[in-house]
Amino acid sequence: MPSIVLVDDHSLLRMGLAQLLESIGYTVVFEADDGQEFIEKLNGATLPDVVLMDINMPVMDGFQATQWLKTNHPDIKVLALSMYDNENSIIRMLKCGAKGYILKDSEPAELKAAIDALMAKGYYYSDLVSGKLIHAINKIDDEGSDVNIISNLNERETDFLKYACTELTYKEIADKMFVSPRTIDGYRDALFEKLQLKTRVGLVMYAIKNGIVTL
Repeated sequence: MPSIVLVDDHSLLRMGLAQLLESIGYTVVFEADDGQEFIEKLNGATLPDVVLMDINMPVMDGFQATQWLKTNHPDIKVLALSMYDNENSIIRMLKCGAKGYILKDSEPAELKAAIDALMAKGYYYSDLVSGKLIHAINKIDDEGSDVNIISNLNERETDFLKYACTELTYKEIADKMFVSPRTIDGYRDALFEKLQLKTRVGLVMYAIKNGIVTL
């Protein structure tokens, strides 16, 4: 059976979840209050198969911890376990490297199904995740995005769009592209106008929808 690590700052919920997992045959390697403690405990520990990762935590949140895992231990599968069901949280966690996303009020049977799917297929896309992604992509359509616009983007704008889909700040993107922050602002504003978008999340969704980046 898969080995599990729990990362959540709510101790009572985490303890109850650990008991539930062990009662259905999983091995809980260890628990952590936040992403930083998780990383510290992971060093020298037996690497788990799956990490159940909360999002909203102090010190280091679930987005940062999942991104760290993606870089340092890509074989460990992250299942986001959260109270949030909004598109931004789901898409951002998937972009950071999570392989599935379920809500904390899910039934135990769904949690087991999610973990088993991660082990068997490498991912778990529930109706919640699929529905939110489809809605987000359709919303981009409603805002007037068009795949044909890709041909109107120059090489530098396309490069910026790819970097915009990472966790880098605009200043860090400027450093990566060897240009000034003011130039980056120009790329961003040009894309907002061309794609008829208003936010960085909109840029990310456009890039995903049109295959410029993949989850």
